[in-house]
Amino acid sequence: MINVRDYFKNKRAGREKKNRISYLEKIKSHKFMIFYRSILLFALVAAAVAVMLIQWKNKIYTQSVTISSIETGKPQNGNLVAFSEYILTYSKDGASCMDGKGNAVWNETFEMQNPMVDICRDVVAIGDYNGRSIYVMNTSGSLGEITTNRPIRNFCVAANGVVAVILDDSGLTYIYLFDKNGKELVRIRTTMKDSGYPFSISLSPNGRLLCVSYLFVDSGELKSSVAFYNFGEVGQNQTDNYVSGYDYLDVIVGYTRFLDERTLFAVSDDRIMFFEGEQKPVSISERLLNEDIQKIYYGKEDVGLVFNSMDGNSRYRLDVYHKTGELSSSIGFDMEFTDIVFADDQIVIYNESECQVFNRNGVEKYSGFFDKAVYALIPTSTTYRYILVTSDSIDTIELK
Repeated sequence: MINVRDYFKNKRAGREKKNRISYLEKIKSHKFMIFYRSILLFALVAAAVAVMLIQWKNKIYTQSVTISSIETGKPQNGNLVAFSEYILTYSKDGASCMDGKGNAVWNETFEMQNPMVDICRDVVAIGDYNGRSIYVMNTSGSLGEITTNRPIRNFCVAANGVVAVILDDSGLTYIYLFDKNGKELVRIRTTMKDSGYPFSISLSPNGRLLCVSYLFVDSGELKSSVAFYNFGEVGQNQTDNYVSGYDYLDVIVGYTRFLDERTLFAVSDDRIMFFEGEQKPVSISERLLNEDIQKIYYGKEDVGLVFNSMDGNSRYRLDVYHKTGELSSSIGFDMEFTDIVFADDQIVIYNESECQVFNRNGVEKYSGFFDKAVYALIPTSTTYRYILVTSDSIDTIELK
């Protein structure tokens, strides 16, 4: 006989269990709904950001707007160069530095017959060709002075203030490394018979690696040698700290430059070479050139070689190489240029009256004329914003 009480009890328990299952399924379904909505929202935001980024990268600028203008009067006689985001002026009588607002930061007086400048990040060395003095400064002021015992032929500076100098006298050539205060750190003696004549030198920003391009004659044949020296722990047990090198027959390697602590490029009369390595640099790329190089420019990750264009469509051609050695772009242009500046993804070609801006891929982003004569253009940390040193002011402009 069926127990009525048990029957209703079991029926109620089944109904409660069914309700619990239904409630749990609703919670689970709600959680999945929230999850899927979150994924959808994230995808929509990512897509919107991607579209905005593409639009920004593909944007063509049609005008320049002056953000600020500070009257400075007629600029002093001398050479103007970009010094980080500062303006460096130097001549036979001295050098001065001012910021983008025209404020004087420092002033150094000296007497030189043929002043030369080398800049590494926010450190500059100013020396006298065939003289015996080198001044080392940063964007805040003087760091020290170096006095040599032989005539200066060439020099370069690292970001820590170390200076490498080629000194030449009576058939003997020496390569010295000095700290910013003039203390001798390294001395390398060179001769045409043994190593060759040091034609070009470059220090890595940390001062650990030195690259020297030597020119010598071997069995009646002209050769160049690109030599690397390591003044860290790796090079301590090597003769003269020499760690690696490469020889090139019948060419002159006339230019060498470190782009960072591990990457250097070198240019000869028939090729461009790239080397990489923080301890013992090795060759990673070599490209032969069939045309005469007119000018060499570089940025943090790029090297630009200017040629006379042969295609009939433009007067000049700028070939841009990434630091890996890959050819990024070839840019044709007609402007008689004063300078070419690399800044992040921007390549600015300009003279006193006009400028053109390209990206790394060679796409023209802007072309226009200045309102007055421009002596120097300095990129700022803000993309497509520049400091202009003009005939009577320092202007900050932004492309729109």
